[in-house]
Amino acid sequence: MDRIEESLDAIYGTPPVGAEVLERLHHSVQQWQEAIWYDALRDSAVGPLLVGVSDQGVVAIEFGKDEAGFVRELEERHGVSAVRSMERVRETMSQILQYLSGNRRSFNLDIDLRDSTQFQRKVLEAAVAVPPGFVATYGEIAARIGKPKSSRAVGQALARNPIPIVVPCHRVVAADGSLTGYSGAGGIETKASLLRLEGATIA
Repeated sequence: MDRIEESLDAIYGTPPVGAEVLERLHHSVQQWQEAIWYDALRDSAVGPLLVGVSDQGVVAIEFGKDEAGFVRELEERHGVSAVRSMERVRETMSQILQYLSGNRRSFNLDIDLRDSTQFQRKVLEAAVAVPPGFVATYGEIAARIGKPKSSRAVGQALARNPIPIVVPCHRVVAADGSLTGYSGAGGIETKASLLRLEGATIA
């Protein structure tokens, strides 16, 4: 039996353990992907708007950021080239613009959160579940994901939300209802304007 195991090790190599396994798996997943496609608008209701999509869904939305920086971050995060393609991004961009003009309340888009940790995914998915016109507190999101003492970590995960607006982190507020912590361009003023657009009552 030992000789068989040694032979198998010689053929396949001894598998790495721990974080190295995850890193290699992540790298392999990225290689299945041909590219990240993106498009940019110079102006929108939230300023310059940049959107990135993968073969599995929306991966990035930024506003108020320069195109070169957006492309650089996409390529560094995903390990593939970022290619500008109006056609690939058309539906996502269209739905976002409909939302910003008040003609859409929710999104019918796939989202790609492969680069997020399991905790981050749970937080972002809980944020998606908050309907337009309503808000939830950081503590409520923490309770919904089964981590009632993780309000601060929830806030940190939302601050790193790669898909704002579509993943509505703007609907998550402080325990007293006040608006805190919005990483998008315009900060809290943008957060307030998005909530008003949805008809939410804010403090």
